[in-house]
Amino acid sequence: MRSFRHFLAIDWSGAKGPVQKGIALALADAGGGPPVLVERGRGWSRGDVLALLREDLPDDTLVGMDLGIALPFADCGAYFPRRDVLLPDAPSLWALIDDICAGDPNLGAQSFVDHPEFAPYFRNGRDTGVHFGCDGAAHGRGRFRVTEQAQAEMGCKPYSNFNLVGAAQVGKSSLTGMRLLHRLRGHLPVWPVDLDPGHGSLVVEIYTSLAALESGRSAAKAKMRSFEDLNAALAGLGSPPVAGQGAIEDHSSDALLTAAWLRRVASDRARWTPAGLTRDIARTEGWTFGAL
Repeated sequence: MRSFRHFLAIDWSGAKGPVQKGIALALADAGGGPPVLVERGRGWSRGDVLALLREDLPDDTLVGMDLGIALPFADCGAYFPRRDVLLPDAPSLWALIDDICAGDPNLGAQSFVDHPEFAPYFRNGRDTGVHFGCDGAAHGRGRFRVTEQAQAEMGCKPYSNFNLVGAAQVGKSSLTGMRLLHRLRGHLPVWPVDLDPGHGSLVVEIYTSLAALESGRSAAKAKMRSFEDLNAALAGLGSPPVAGQGAIEDHSSDALLTAAWLRRVASDRARWTPAGLTRDIARTEGWTFGAL
């Protein structure tokens, strides 16, 4: 079974600006001990994270990124149904987004969601729903990937990557992440879009709520805003506690808990072979690591 020496969890953000307050990184060592935050001093930008993954990543690291690595495809047989040019796989989607957003600073993705050809597919606050689903009609909650359906069956409440509205929206975060994934081509494989080479480092998609559920927290209480709650959850995963007491910012607690969770479950073969994951789904939609 595949083994890793380090486990890096990245809580991602699609927010505007040169530094994103919502980005947090935590690292757990395969040898044990509590997970630790990877501090930047001035905070993290998306470009900083890209540079770390390309140049400063510890050897044999399983990298979990809290974002959607693709848009829904299986439901309609296309990311953008009714469009003349069909994209065959996730890397072609990443390349398209990065090309359209080449002028957006800080790996932003505003140009893509504003693009006249693609804007109608997104729920953006200027209309009542997501346009251009499989039938050309609006869709209230948006389209979902197969892996997001699996998340829901496990007790989570996933959000569509086509949704750009509300505090829980994940669309901007995922689109900016896809720009990063495009720029990682040739540097790091992204499972399951890429086959696991069996050695070296590897990127997977994570959903921090899955880690919280497996630590004993409910989906409604997945967020941990105190060291006491975080350490209780870490104990549920068999991890030593982190030092601190009182309030903790929830992006940091998400990253810390999920790094420990990755360390705990990475050797579980079932996590790498979920029942719903076919090769076609892998190359077009990807999968959330841990969704069974």
